Amino acid sequence: MLAHRIVPIGAVLLALGAAGLAQAQDRVHRFQDRTGTEVELHSGMATYPADGPAPTFSALDTNRDGHLSADEARAYPLLATDFLYADGNRDGRLSEREYARWTAQR
Repeated sequence: MLAHRIVPIGAVLLALGAAGLAQAQDRVHRFQDRTGTEVELHSGMATYPADGPAPTFSALDTNRDGHLSADEARAYPLLATDFLYADGNRDGRLSEREYARWTAQR
């Protein structure tokens, strides 16, 4: 019978390092903790497209209103993930200036 329990972070990190998960995606690892309880660890990493040059502001501003909405930012996954950070004045949209600042910091 497989027992599930909370494992100290050190044991998890040790298992991750031993299993070489840095390159893994959606793997299941089974190991025994120090008490002999069998533990099952499910892990994976999010996949993002290769980080190439950022698209131009005008390429993302599909409605040509001079700002990028969160919907428009989804066309560039790295920006979509970082949208709240890039939105310096927290108005829910990115100006060309905010976008330029964000691309310079990546």
